[in-house]
Amino acid sequence: PTHLYSVQEPSLEFAYGITDHIQFGATTSFQSFWSRENGRTDTDTGPGDTSLAIKYRPIVQDPDSWRPSVTFFNHMVIPTGKWLGTSKPPGGFAPIGRFPATRFGEIAFTEGAMVRKNFQPFRIQAGVFYTYAAPGTEGKETTYTGDLVNTRVAFEHILDDTRGFGYGVELVTLHGLTWRADGHEINRGQKSGFSIIGIEPTVQWRFGDSNFVAAAGVLFTVAGQNASESIYPNLSIFYYWSETGKVLMR
Repeated sequence: PTHLYSVQEPSLEFAYGITDHIQFGATTSFQSFWSRENGRTDTDTGPGDTSLAIKYRPIVQDPDSWRPSVTFFNHMVIPTGKWLGTSKPPGGFAPIGRFPATRFGEIAFTEGAMVRKNFQPFRIQAGVFYTYAAPGTEGKETTYTGDLVNTRVAFEHILDDTRGFGYGVELVTLHGLTWRADGHEINRGQKSGFSIIGIEPTVQWRFGDSNFVAAAGVLFTVAGQNASESIYPNLSIFYYWSETGKVLMR
């Protein structure tokens, strides 16, 4: 096992609302890591994976009832980092605070469903995501890793809606399954499966009257068989625009 390691993965995401119900997103990333085990240090820096996503929201929440927004999520990861020669970091996974958390260097397809409901000044959202990774290769051997399930439940309290200032807490999980959707036997990774559970306190705010909004948090793994006692600091900066020029808060 790797006794100590650090992974940094800054990413740039673009999202565009094609219609009131359909959104397209694309994300590219850069990764850097170092690890130390038994006095040996390893490090690498280079391009990370790229992802494409389509979100379809068939149901929009009703502010006067309990009806939430419902969104279906379709996502594909392209292993551009592996293709460009970037080494796989220790642990092999993207941080569990990023959804969906997938293995580095794999072509992966994710289907998911999300719900969201605002009860001023509170916001509640949840989601579940199922990931299937395409078969890989090592030398002349075809490799198969187990499918993944990501889940999240988040609660936010917005103290100042005009400034977007608020705090929240998020519960996230990552589960490695003991099977694959295509029926192939698993021959790589943790064949007996695993689970990780993390909790992340967060804060968000708007920069004055600008279209820039920031969110920050620190995710702690609190239980599980993988990546125990891990800490994931997160910082995101968003730029929002619309036809009216009004900032749409998270």
